[in-house]
Amino acid sequence: MIRFREKYEEKVVPQLQERFQYKNVHQIPKLEKVVINMGVGEAVQNAKAIETAVDDLTKISGQKPVIRKARKSIANFKLREGVPIGVSVTLRSTRMYEFLDRLVSVALPRVRDFRGIPRASFDGRGNYSLGINEQIIFPEIDLEKTTLRGMSISFVTTAPTDQEGEALLELMGFPFRGKSKFN
Repeated sequence: MIRFREKYEEKVVPQLQERFQYKNVHQIPKLEKVVINMGVGEAVQNAKAIETAVDDLTKISGQKPVIRKARKSIANFKLREGVPIGVSVTLRSTRMYEFLDRLVSVALPRVRDFRGIPRASFDGRGNYSLGINEQIIFPEIDLEKTTLRGMSISFVTTAPTDQEGEALLELMGFPFRGKSKFN
């Protein structure tokens, strides 16, 4: 399952170094971490919803997520401060590369009418965010035992610009839609 780390070291690093003319090996962008967030709005009325979200995210990431609590009370949403409303997990190193492998080669191709992921979701500093509507695209999730929920996945890189971040992720095998605006 270390395919992506080997791919990065053997293929991506030399191509990025040649393309952007890096003089130092430490300038070459790399993936730092992957952060997966799952909002569970129905947890305000149904406390069991958080447990199923924790279970799903544990299966998807291979790591126990942190339960996120509301910071402020909002009367319109019947939300009180301190009530659990989401779960999040940060993946680094081996688990990050294993998750990327499963995401790119198994989960994303299972999305209905998949034509690639949008290139517009870079933040200006080389980081990329991806929204997924249904967590059932991951084969670990049992459809009968869960509620459909979306999640956001953020890929944090050391790339200083969107162009370098996009090049890194594209060389890693991310199935982007359309042509790059940088080429």
